[in-house]
Amino acid sequence: MIALLANPEQIGHRSAGHVERPERIAAILEAIKASDLGLTPAPAPPAPEAMIQRVHDPSYVALLDRAASSGGGWLDPDTYITPLSMLAARSAAGAVVDGVNQVLDGRVSHAVAVVRPPGHHAEHAQAMGFCLLNNVAIGLIAARARGIRRIAVLDFDVHHGNGTQHTFENDPEVFYASTHQFPFYPGTGSAGERGAHGNVLNVPLASGSGDPVFLGAWEKKIGPALAAFRPELLLVSAGFDAHGDDPIARLEVTTGGYRELAQLIKAWAIEHCGGRTVWALEGGYNLRALGESVVACLEVLIDGATQGDQRVDTAGDRGYNSGSPD
Repeated sequence: MIALLANPEQIGHRSAGHVERPERIAAILEAIKASDLGLTPAPAPPAPEAMIQRVHDPSYVALLDRAASSGGGWLDPDTYITPLSMLAARSAAGAVVDGVNQVLDGRVSHAVAVVRPPGHHAEHAQAMGFCLLNNVAIGLIAARARGIRRIAVLDFDVHHGNGTQHTFENDPEVFYASTHQFPFYPGTGSAGERGAHGNVLNVPLASGSGDPVFLGAWEKKIGPALAAFRPELLLVSAGFDAHGDDPIARLEVTTGGYRELAQLIKAWAIEHCGGRTVWALEGGYNLRALGESVVACLEVLIDGATQGDQRVDTAGDRGYNSGSPD
């Protein structure tokens, strides 16, 4: 079973001509509707304020609220806020919280939050990279409130999730792993950033890496580290802007590559944490590629085809070179 969650409030978070726009969600939901998955999105309540303030400085949240109530504007050259943006941001984080609760209640095995604005660049007291509140980080706090201790965050957005890493890099019970184009925005995410307890694993990838290097990094580097960590829950920052058709970056991942990665993540979840995953949308700006890639991942999560003791394929089959950028 899958919970598909959305935040209708996101429609009020928009700026003319900006690539991070409501049409992203519409494209995903239309692709899901056109598929035979039989999934209907459910709205989510806003995240509890106490959980938001476990991740973000209360004075920063108050600043965002003031900026919204005063008519909005630009928080940095990339990141805008409108009078309705904080409704969208709170409900985006709330969808991840709701997904965590549904998974931990045993109502579903997987929850997928198709929400915006995205979150993984949002720092403790700084908006950046289109992000206002860190949705996955707030979802992790919700899991902690339910007694889950060892939590892994898997981030496959084309940009490094600086906000998520910085929130948890000193926490030995959180494992953060990311593949991302490098050097690239936001400038963080080198292989040397390992966290205070070796709990961070960044695998920087060169422009043009494509599926073999991208998937090889997850299978050969991140997979073993995840197994050693022994997570109780997987949270996934699901950005699809590494797609070869995306206008923002040049990692050249295919829709099929995302499907294979979803198979790996599902297999790891079955092997390590009872099959439990919660996904949150991050980037992805080519509308067609975004819709197709999300549907490909949902097909994997819903069909039960991948078992924990099966391999999707091998890094050798893909020609993965351990000397690739790391």
